[in-house]
Amino acid sequence: MLSVLHVHLSSSIPVVDFEIMPYVLLKLPDNSICNDVAAETASVGGCYIRYKWYRIQSGRKVNVCSIHPSEEATLQCIGCLKAKVPPAKSFHCTPKCFSDAWQHHLVLHERAGSVVNENGNKEKELLGRFSRAVNISSTSNLDNASAPIYTANISEKSGEIWFEVGRSRTYTPTVDDIGHVLKFECLLVDSTTRLPVGSPSTVTTSCVIPAPSSCPRLMIKVGGADFLGNLLYDGHSSSSGTFKVLSYNILADQKATSDLYGYCPSWALAWPYRRQNLLKEIIGYRADIVCLQEVQSDHFEEFFSPDLDKHGYQALYKRKTTEAYNGNSDIIDGCATFFRRDRFSLVKKYEFEFKRAAQSLIDAVIQPGQKQLALNRLIRDNIALILVLEEKLSNHGIDSRSQRQLLCVTNTHLDVHPDHKDVKLWQMNTLLKGLEKIALSADIPMLVCGDFNSLPGSASHALLATGKVDQLHPDLGVDPLGILRPSNKLNHQLALVSAYSTFARMVGVDRNLEWLRRVMDPTTNEPLYTNYTRDFIGTVDYIFYTAGSLTVESLLELLDEDRLRKEIALPSTVWSSDHIALLAEFRWKSRMRS
Repeated sequence: MLSVLHVHLSSSIPVVDFEIMPYVLLKLPDNSICNDVAAETASVGGCYIRYKWYRIQSGRKVNVCSIHPSEEATLQCIGCLKAKVPPAKSFHCTPKCFSDAWQHHLVLHERAGSVVNENGNKEKELLGRFSRAVNISSTSNLDNASAPIYTANISEKSGEIWFEVGRSRTYTPTVDDIGHVLKFECLLVDSTTRLPVGSPSTVTTSCVIPAPSSCPRLMIKVGGADFLGNLLYDGHSSSSGTFKVLSYNILADQKATSDLYGYCPSWALAWPYRRQNLLKEIIGYRADIVCLQEVQSDHFEEFFSPDLDKHGYQALYKRKTTEAYNGNSDIIDGCATFFRRDRFSLVKKYEFEFKRAAQSLIDAVIQPGQKQLALNRLIRDNIALILVLEEKLSNHGIDSRSQRQLLCVTNTHLDVHPDHKDVKLWQMNTLLKGLEKIALSADIPMLVCGDFNSLPGSASHALLATGKVDQLHPDLGVDPLGILRPSNKLNHQLALVSAYSTFARMVGVDRNLEWLRRVMDPTTNEPLYTNYTRDFIGTVDYIFYTAGSLTVESLLELLDEDRLRKEIALPSTVWSSDHIALLAEFRWKSRMRS
């Protein structure tokens, strides 16, 4: 006998068509269970399953959590009420939700200003006590003009109206469904008699909520006197003689846990939502070359590669080398590089495994007594994917090797361990030595992109940006295996420059760009952050280029803290990674063309 219950779930999300769902999201209860079976028109064992979706409407008002919109609110921030913050921002579903968002509330209170009424300082003192005690009011004592919170029990009582909205296994919610609960019903029906077999089984969703609106970022001109920003989502691709490069750590699904990112709504952490939000963002940037980090193997094969193929991209992938995640090789993440087939063609691909390079180093120079320490410290799963691309000329009728324009693109993700400064620096130096051979052999312009897990001012960053490391750099003091000695071997001749350091040189040039002071570090000429979570804020992502052959034409604006604080931290309902995407538009220098 076939199971009557027939709702297909993925990460507790039903088969609601996220691919084309423009307005709403919904979530089924975490304990919902179901199987994928035949469509209604098919008969299995003399029976078929009939599906129906209903929208349940009632006159009852339910306030929802400001952080987890799919959850009913049970708490309200007194401070927000006193500071006249919009009531919708004051609600929370649990004490932990409120505690996690407390710093965000402080910002809201500061923006609203101190409330001064006839009680004067007495009211300010009340807010002070509230801040220290982090008091919480229950929903039974909500002190505002909004409607009270009611228990959102779904039942077939009088006053509820059920509207049938669909008769298929999948359903795409519409604008009319926002604010209402959906019920999915499946019933086993005899193929001959068309009569029900048993009772229908149903699953009720949470309240349907609006999908977060997109938040376009601007491209800022840095090549020339025109510093006006142009909207990125305007449908225009790179101008003649230029190309755009995107570097983005998208946060692998197996790392996007509620333990690490509890401030992000659970539905916004779910992969079915994040993948569509990420794809929309990536496609919207209209880059000619896309370098992604933390792309899981299964997601590359099942989602990113086929979907970006539809948008004209050729895809290449290199996963990390250690099956460290419960032995499931499908969810190992890696680096994926995409390029537009109409702009570039692939000449050569290199796959670099730091694990193999480390093993060779251990076998050759590490003393026997230190081999176990070396294995534990140096054998990491990090990799680099290196492509040599050839630009496709507009005058396709000419086939001359003298007009070939090659470009070497590196996409990498280095060791994340905060105490492994020596390992990061060794990995960086090893990678750059390999790139140096490629560049010097054919005078190929270079792009080095990725998540380097190295802050500006670190030895790894210094090696990238200056081609050497000061022998007195404090990072060199961390070298238990002696792999960084002598320090004068830490060098390269690539003449790399950080694309985003161009912003630092623009500060003060134009009044309209004074906001750059808030997002750039004047001591390192790098952004203040590209990774923005509750527990860590800093710059670890870069796009480096060879300044002798390329020049920066424009850069994607950075997100300032005013915009990020609205989301508490990343990832959020709007931005689906804990990293910020970097995008640079480059122009070939004329000397590179013959």
